[in-house]
Amino acid sequence: MLDKINKYKIILGSNSPRRKEILLKMGINFIVRSYNDDEKVPKKIIAEDHCTFLAKKKSDALKKQLNENEILITADTTVVIDNIVLNKPKDAQNACEMLRKISGKEHLVITGVCLANNSKQFIFSEKTQVKFQKLNEKEIQYYIKKYQPFDKAGSYGIQEWIGLIGVESIDGSYTNVVGLPSSRLYNELNKFI
Repeated sequence: MLDKINKYKIILGSNSPRRKEILLKMGINFIVRSYNDDEKVPKKIIAEDHCTFLAKKKSDALKKQLNENEILITADTTVVIDNIVLNKPKDAQNACEMLRKISGKEHLVITGVCLANNSKQFIFSEKTQVKFQKLNEKEIQYYIKKYQPFDKAGSYGIQEWIGLIGVESIDGSYTNVVGLPSSRLYNELNKFI
């Protein structure tokens, strides 16, 4: 099945080091084409659909450049708690507020993925329920200062210190929380081809 995927030129429309690492570990050969546009979402879009809206928006911006035999992968990961989207934090204060909000509670991590070639697009999303234990202020401050998670939805990386000491349970795909639902992506790519 991997041979089938690697017959195509896979384009990752993301600069995320975590998404790159996941694709590399999956054995998928790819190149990166960056996407530089705003990540604004219309107010009418419900919280759980933010990531699929943005994955498609990224795909629409990049698919014009696709050649024959190329498949584009774009993605966006969103953290949702109480129907509120926690995007990437603006600064350290905002990051602390987000971690306080998810401390001791469950939240959803949703990754929207868009697969595209020069003739079609397919969009899907994967949801993972994550529960954090109660974090104290020193833990939150230490994590923000040392790891500076300003490029991460919800202000945390599950693979980093805060995930190791703070995540109490996870229901769903771990790699989805990191930024790309690898198992689902593998299956959807094989169907897309």
